[in-house]
Amino acid sequence: MKQFFILSISIFTLFSYAQKNDKNLLKYVKPIIGTQRMGHVYPGATAPFGMVQLSPDTDTIPYSVNGKYNPDVYKYCAGYQYDDKTIVGFSHTHFSGTGHSDLGDFLIMPTTGKLQLNPGIASNPSTGFRSAFSHDNETAQAGYYKVKLDDHNITAELTATNRVGFHQYTFPKSDEAHIILDLMSGIYNYPEKNVWTYVRVVSDTLITGYRQTNGWAKNRVQYFALTFSKPFISYGSKNFEEKQVYRGFWGKFNQNKNFPEISGKQIRLHFDFKTDDQEKIKVKLALSPVSMRGAVQNLITEAPYWDFETIKKQTQDLWESELQKVEIEGNTELKENFYTAMYHSFLAPTTYMDLDGKYKGLDQEIHQAEGFTNYTTFSLWDTYRALHPLFNLLQPKRNNDMVHSMLQHYNQSAQKMLPIWSHYANDNWCMSGYHSVSVIADAVLKNVYTGDPLKALEACVNTANKRNYEGIGDYIDKGYIPAEKSGISVSNTLEYAYDDWAIAQLAKKLNKQTLYEQFLKRSGNWKNNFDKSIGFMRPKLADGTFKKEFDILSTHGQGFIEGNSWNYSFFVPQDPSALIAAMGGEKKFIKKLDQLFAMDLPDSFFADTEDITRDGIIGGYVHGNEPAHHVAYLYNWTKQPWKTQEQVRKILKMQYKPTPDGLGGNDDCGQMSAWYIFSSLGFYPVAPGSNQYAIGSPSVEKAKLHLENGKTFEIEVHNQSDKNIYVKKMLLNGKPLQDFFISHDTIVNGGKLSIEMSATY
Repeated sequence: MKQFFILSISIFTLFSYAQKNDKNLLKYVKPIIGTQRMGHVYPGATAPFGMVQLSPDTDTIPYSVNGKYNPDVYKYCAGYQYDDKTIVGFSHTHFSGTGHSDLGDFLIMPTTGKLQLNPGIASNPSTGFRSAFSHDNETAQAGYYKVKLDDHNITAELTATNRVGFHQYTFPKSDEAHIILDLMSGIYNYPEKNVWTYVRVVSDTLITGYRQTNGWAKNRVQYFALTFSKPFISYGSKNFEEKQVYRGFWGKFNQNKNFPEISGKQIRLHFDFKTDDQEKIKVKLALSPVSMRGAVQNLITEAPYWDFETIKKQTQDLWESELQKVEIEGNTELKENFYTAMYHSFLAPTTYMDLDGKYKGLDQEIHQAEGFTNYTTFSLWDTYRALHPLFNLLQPKRNNDMVHSMLQHYNQSAQKMLPIWSHYANDNWCMSGYHSVSVIADAVLKNVYTGDPLKALEACVNTANKRNYEGIGDYIDKGYIPAEKSGISVSNTLEYAYDDWAIAQLAKKLNKQTLYEQFLKRSGNWKNNFDKSIGFMRPKLADGTFKKEFDILSTHGQGFIEGNSWNYSFFVPQDPSALIAAMGGEKKFIKKLDQLFAMDLPDSFFADTEDITRDGIIGGYVHGNEPAHHVAYLYNWTKQPWKTQEQVRKILKMQYKPTPDGLGGNDDCGQMSAWYIFSSLGFYPVAPGSNQYAIGSPSVEKAKLHLENGKTFEIEVHNQSDKNIYVKKMLLNGKPLQDFFISHDTIVNGGKLSIEMSATY
């Protein structure tokens, strides 16, 4: 009995050691998290920051019906919804977590039986080439996806390099096996979205082409090269355009069957095979922003062989390397949430250049990236808050390249502006503020950016002074944007004021005193929308009076973008102390913050805002959308920082779960996930552009940050539990930390933060 007891203890000790010293972090990544309801993430295969996002699309919801916006399309921003029962195919470009969309390029679908070139309907998949599937036969990992297509008895497997999507389809025995290439399909699609498509059948295994679309990106051109592991025996196409006014003299050919040059607006192609039972047909499709030749070169260089497992392993090894940047200790649920958040944080921005460094610029010319990787997919209204600050810690080289990319965008811009929300050589101008300046200032101030800081400052200043862009002229002249001129006048003023503060910090570092004073003064413009009589931010009219008809709870028509006055009234991250004073002092400020987290916000107040749902709300605090992401940390500027600790742990527990519906809102290109990473580690960048992080309540037991400079920063948490959420004592490198802030320099220089937790404050 004694020997059995000793053996049991030994096994338990080994198990505990294995849990705490886990070197295989990939297994904790669950890409299926957030694919249900509001998360808007995709489950498919991609490399870190990869150009290709190869993932299943589960329906073909149009952007409009009878000429009007179709609200059902919102669910399909990532192409996939967990509740759906069918798969239409696997396309090569997807956004992760956005609240508007585009992409879904070059959809491929393997089928058997009678050829069908229509996707059919979800309620009856046999009406088209789509297929039913079950989550029981679905696997989603970092860099790998697998699913059984039930209606065709085909197993589909996907992996990807940076620029190449790799498909492996296991067919049954069939004399009628097909692989469909759908150039009509797209996300947020509508009939006129395809401007033009072109396909050239180079041989019986190589296809090249391009597609130009007019969607969220006004003028987007994507080139591809596709190759099969097995020659097809025949092929064909169909143009689904309803009217072709001019057809030229191409009618001399039968263009629908075995014709090697196909062009039009609404085209689907099929490639036909005969297969043996369990025969694998592999497909590789490479992307290029430059040319078909560039796509071919990307294909043969980045994925030169047909060994699917080798490519899969290479990509998964890349993911493992990225995950190893942070080692944590904790239970399985914590690790699944944490490492999935890291995975989601490292999906975007995305590479946007060929292997030879060529890329298409905002001016639609071809440029050469000299000494940097060119990136796109800048969802800056979201990601300036936590994602780019996270990169300054964990991905400084990449964030340096991203800032270089933003400044090249500025150089190529006809408006001479930094990106607002840019993707694929376009700016889609989505959301408010000019938050590139925050990302740039933060990177310069934290010694991440290696370019010319004076040119960076010039770009920031010129963008902030673009008078004809979204009320900036009035903002400069009046110190606010009149409500008559903008439906989001208040949120724009607040966001401009923060951005101006970031510019001021950059100017100060570069000894540009006049600019520093000018933009520091502008950073106080939030006061012009603060109505002291009610204690809230409020729209102001051109005559200087506040708008009379006003509802502090409503998210619609009150002067705010995707939020209400309750949440936006706390948006002064650059100067919380001044906000506290404006709200009547610390006591009243704390009471108002308490009320935000405790109040009941009826559904009617956000019924007209699709980006906010009950899923992402705690009291009146909206975590499912970004404007209030810093708010829980504002208690640190009062004498009750323990309330920050309490609220942060509540948010971590309620808004993040390792389940398909585990995200309370759009992940927004990694912003929601970056908030989780910072907060789990115990600190958060309330005001990017500052060297300061506010300390919260870590949920990890231990963490090691392996930094690019070779240093390690450790976080050790004592007495960690779900009940022990309050910070009792902190030691930084063995010395007491007196307040609830820690500097960026302290972390990147390496060291150790020890935190003792308690059930009481």
